[in-house]
Amino acid sequence: MRRFLILCGILLFVVGCVKNEGSIVLPEDIPDFVQLSDIETVNWNNKAVEFGDRGIIGNENKSGVIGVGLTTYKWMWHLWGIENIRDTKLTIVGFHKESSTVHPILVDGWTIGLGGPNNGADAHTPSGVIIPEPGEWAILLYMNEKLFDTLIYEINE
Repeated sequence: MRRFLILCGILLFVVGCVKNEGSIVLPEDIPDFVQLSDIETVNWNNKAVEFGDRGIIGNENKSGVIGVGLTTYKWMWHLWGIENIRDTKLTIVGFHKESSTVHPILVDGWTIGLGGPNNGADAHTPSGVIIPEPGEWAILLYMNEKLFDTLIYEINE
């Protein structure tokens, strides 16, 4: 019986030490409305594309960014289909495909306000952005706590 208990203890220890590859853990400070299922169901084949004459990269007539490419810089977010701009908050969640990690990519946290029309979009806002590492990223956009769009970018150094 003693050997059995020791064996069970060792087995529990070994299982507890094994890294769970591919599991996604949400940061403790992430807004409550962000769902793990939103991240798990990202369509990685729906890559952002350049559209318009301003170099916006995103999903045409939904959302896009001027400034995508490097890991640290300023991005200008453009959004279509927004009605009450002053009452709308944009929350941005970054998911790095290769490491299965979730990050706030805005310099100042998870959420920012919106400005008026710009470059043909209904709303826009500039932001400082830090992408922790190069690779394929899903950028999930939430409007007033509801998933609005997902942008798939390849970020280079």
